[in-house]
Amino acid sequence: MIRFNRAIAPVSVLSFDLDDTLYDNRPIIKAAVQAQTDYLNTLPGYQHQGLQQWLHCRDCALQQQPKLIEDVTQWRLQTLGLLLAKQGFNADDAKHFASAAYKVFAQARSNITVTDDVLNLLDKLATRFTLIAITNGNADVSQFNLNNKFNLVLQAGLHGKAKPHNNLFDQAATHLQVPHKAILHIGDSLDSDVQGANNAGCQSVWLNNQAANYTYKGLADIEITNINALSHLI
Repeated sequence: MIRFNRAIAPVSVLSFDLDDTLYDNRPIIKAAVQAQTDYLNTLPGYQHQGLQQWLHCRDCALQQQPKLIEDVTQWRLQTLGLLLAKQGFNADDAKHFASAAYKVFAQARSNITVTDDVLNLLDKLATRFTLIAITNGNADVSQFNLNNKFNLVLQAGLHGKAKPHNNLFDQAATHLQVPHKAILHIGDSLDSDVQGANNAGCQSVWLNNQAANYTYKGLADIEITNINALSHLI
């Protein structure tokens, strides 16, 4: 299904969200969290406390440093440090083991295989448009088969403020030397992707393929239920 909610201005750049847009991120995160937990359980003196303790430390980290919400990598690192400190690890050991645990998480986090149909779609779209990625996540595209599919990859935290802030969209327009309206951003989240693109003056596509509650009430320019509907843009 493809539905046009507004007339589309000429587009030269397609911007893609990554997680849950070009692949199902849920099993990937589950495996990465399990890898992190398995590592922590090997540490002498560490006692696994379960999800509630993790969420408590995550909230505490954010209360101490509200800007962590813009950078999921640093947020996880700080959460790990707090978790280990509460387990009695001294400051140096907590920092060291938090970094090691994050490396284990990150390796599994980028253990992704994008399906051939999505790769073929991107190749076809690339014959007409410049392809970029704008993501709030921390998957490293150089580590899996989206490597070399994008002219530019912008990641929240590493490169700027998280969507729906304008920052990454502004950077993309400046880097590519195109007006914001020439960028069509595709993503699964109304709150971050559609709201962010709309606020930045870009155009937007909402991939509406999962049950989720959103607070943003604005419309995407285009709504689709399957990523392959983008072939209609060619």
